[in-house]
Amino acid sequence: MALNVLATYIGGPTAIIEIDGIRFLTDPTFDPAGSVYETPVYTLRKSTGPALSVDEAGNIDAVLLSHDHHFDNLDRAGRAMLPRAGRVFVPPVGAERLGSNATGLSPWETVTVSGAAGQRLSLTGTPARHGPVDGDRGPVTGFLISDERGAAAYVSGDTVWYEGVAEVTRRADVRVAFLFLGAARVREVGPAHLTMTADEGVLAARAMPNAAIVPLHYEGWQHFSEVGAAFKQVFTDAGLRGQVHWLAPGRSVSLTA
Repeated sequence: MALNVLATYIGGPTAIIEIDGIRFLTDPTFDPAGSVYETPVYTLRKSTGPALSVDEAGNIDAVLLSHDHHFDNLDRAGRAMLPRAGRVFVPPVGAERLGSNATGLSPWETVTVSGAAGQRLSLTGTPARHGPVDGDRGPVTGFLISDERGAAAYVSGDTVWYEGVAEVTRRADVRVAFLFLGAARVREVGPAHLTMTADEGVLAARAMPNAAIVPLHYEGWQHFSEVGAAFKQVFTDAGLRGQVHWLAPGRSVSLTA
């Protein structure tokens, strides 16, 4: 059962995912390189700007916002563009903070997203854990976008590999999976990784053998602990070279799995 996905990588966690003419945008980050985000506890620094501007990204039917409370998933320009989208889906507490066109989506809750031509897709919230059990930086949600046959694209959001993600791989017919990787670490909040390591990405890929794997959120910010050629080589060494697709920024790629 094929699923046709047109994916455009913008940078960091941000990509356009087009299915059946409906355009989704993941975690909007459109600030320029060199942007600094100071909080009372830590400072995040953005090292790479977006491949496309908000205007170049064009019309967005729905934003899939894994969480609204970290700048590397929703920066200043990303937050400013939210009212331009048709709908914004986010964890319920995030919807309370954002208001306007934001809708809270809990794990395994399903809604319908419609396109201008009447096409319809199902959108389901999925479990996610943003770090270790005793240091979860959430709440965060992942997403399943499913067609009428049940074939799905999966967006992990900021999560580590754990039973909640494993459950997604068992319950859904995932054909394209956008995995947030990079093993993010923020020293001020502890030594644990807050997003998937490459080894965890391998586990996820093996649990979804019919899926094209698209890494996201592994570059562009200084708090990623796994970057570069050695990070990418892990997937090749695991025998997944044909399954993993490293997208070039700004380029649209058709993924049929």
